[in-house]
Amino acid sequence: MRPDPSALRARLRAIVGPANVLDSAQDMAAHLSDWRGRYHGEALAVVRPGDTAEVSAVVAACAAAGVAMVPQGGNTSLCGGATPLGDGRAVVVSLTRMQRIRALDAENDTLTVEAGCTLAQVQAAAVAADRLFPLALASEGSCMIGGNLSTNAGGVQVLRYGNTRDLVLGLEVVLADGRVWDGLRGLRKDNTGYDLKQLFIGAEGTLGIITAAVLKLFPAIRSRATAWAAVPDPQAAVRLLGRLRAECGDRVSAFEIVGRAALDLVLRHIPGARDPLADAAPWAVLVELGDPGLGAPLAEQLEEALATAADLGLVTDAAIAASGSQAQALWALRENISEAQRIEGVSIKHDVSVPVSRIPEFLECAGAALRQRWPDVRIVAFGHIGDGNLHYNLSKPEAGDNASFIASTPEVNRVVHDLVHTLGGSISAEHGLGQLKREEIARYKSPLELELMRSIKQALDPRALMNPGKVLPPACADPDEGLKGIPDNTITGP
Repeated sequence: MRPDPSALRARLRAIVGPANVLDSAQDMAAHLSDWRGRYHGEALAVVRPGDTAEVSAVVAACAAAGVAMVPQGGNTSLCGGATPLGDGRAVVVSLTRMQRIRALDAENDTLTVEAGCTLAQVQAAAVAADRLFPLALASEGSCMIGGNLSTNAGGVQVLRYGNTRDLVLGLEVVLADGRVWDGLRGLRKDNTGYDLKQLFIGAEGTLGIITAAVLKLFPAIRSRATAWAAVPDPQAAVRLLGRLRAECGDRVSAFEIVGRAALDLVLRHIPGARDPLADAAPWAVLVELGDPGLGAPLAEQLEEALATAADLGLVTDAAIAASGSQAQALWALRENISEAQRIEGVSIKHDVSVPVSRIPEFLECAGAALRQRWPDVRIVAFGHIGDGNLHYNLSKPEAGDNASFIASTPEVNRVVHDLVHTLGGSISAEHGLGQLKREEIARYKSPLELELMRSIKQALDPRALMNPGKVLPPACADPDEGLKGIPDNTITGP
């Protein structure tokens, strides 16, 4: 029996109130397209529960009607993970009303928040307690912590603090049948069986809906030192990272690499952008040290470390920020790369990771393979070299030549992703799989890995009602299917 949409919408209105069930095309529009504009779906309704009890009742009602659900937070996914499919058979469950800070335990260094809190709200709550929540993303004013958890977001401070899954102690999750698992424990040691929270972190809402989390807090950072350093090549950058970590320890909080093509786009398109160094360098790194101690001599330590690296040929020039505004200007060069690319035009984008030690090999081999097939390809490479995550984006220098190149996206992806796989890497470092890489992952996950993932899905969501069409490829998927007809990776984002 097909579900009765009118009856379900009436039931949802009874649960959350009429104002929080949207069903007109105009009211739902913002929830039916992804941030990049790549995916557009349809839905029976968008429902906005206000607390966990309402989420539970909404899920139970949808499950009873056999209707699929698409959890959604700030809708900033870069892979279509929060966009419903085009069949219009799902209900979007928006968590935007769930923005309460439930508890702050300063002595335990934990913060308990609801899933609809923006990342900026979480950061501000930590600051109010003289603490740090270290996850930092360009979209922090609009992305929500539930989505950050569901995608295991990365960011620029993974090097020191780890990915989002490393910042979580406990979760509250509404399961596919509406039951609520209360795992909101602020424990750093709990050896009582399977670590269930890790199943839901990074699952992109395919196993349940995260409604709240206990997050780790850290001492506030009171002293910083930031530098922009030219390096001769990526191998020198990797060696420099090793030396800095050996000399400065965990004070190294960020270490970003920026290729010349990426910096040139920022200098061309972003008003006020200036090259920090007198001479153009093929590669640069952005380094930041941080310390909880007020007045820690970080600038002197960083200057000394870079001078030693220069004597070894690892650094050819460097600029150390002398003020907070200068540090912001250096960070703006890195953070505006995506915006500069958007202004420049379309490109084929990749979010990949390899072992840090193999980053130079990847860049050399990928560049050689791509230039052999497309001699004038422009490679815009940048990213979090400290944790092996590169954003590797490709286009032609002239916009008029780009259409035919973009049409080669499947072939380009094969070159890049096959090499990443050969080097022991991942085709999705921090953006997730969503719809974008759902089929393609079948080429790179072993049959056993996919079997285990499907077993977990079957156990927790046997009717496949949670965020269908995301993450897991169909059991009969052709490993090459993900390389056919991929929507072009052309809009904004890293």
